Amino acid sequence: MSYPSTTKRGVMGAPAAPPPASTVTLKINGVETRLQLAPWTSLLDALREYADLTGTKKGCDHGQCGACTVLVNGKRINSCLTLAVMQEGNEITTIEGLGTQEKLHPLQQAFIDHDAFQCGYCTPGQICSAVGLINEGKAHSEDEIRELMSGNLCRCGAYVGILNAVKEVVDGTKVKS
Repeated sequence: MSYPSTTKRGVMGAPAAPPPASTVTLKINGVETRLQLAPWTSLLDALREYADLTGTKKGCDHGQCGACTVLVNGKRINSCLTLAVMQEGNEITTIEGLGTQEKLHPLQQAFIDHDAFQCGYCTPGQICSAVGLINEGKAHSEDEIRELMSGNLCRCGAYVGILNAVKEVVDGTKVKS
């Protein structure tokens, strides 16, 4: 006895129905944005592919690297691990929402001052994570900063600059790199 095969194309090779989409309203960087999304769309994909905010990066897509870190209601999350529909009603802040070209966020400026990046791929997630840990009020020592930033990986190894940039903003004092 044989059973009909089910694949991505559907039963017996017939084309699958298009994914159901619904309107999802997200408040991104202070702007209410309506997007047509399938219910399984991650926040990361919604930001990059539908809202055209490409500063947030897709690294591992499994929550292990931190490249996709954004702020939701001021707290840092890996946007690859949450569905966009779950964030309706929340304030989402991406790297694009932290500063402007005319006036950088203090952490953005500190990253520049301390050469806290090389290739720059992880930088948006690093900065959003650092803003979140400062908002949480937990970064009082170098060890705490290291621990709280440990979910953000940098393949280039710019960790000393990253630590010094975060420490400078936390302490409000210039740190030698």
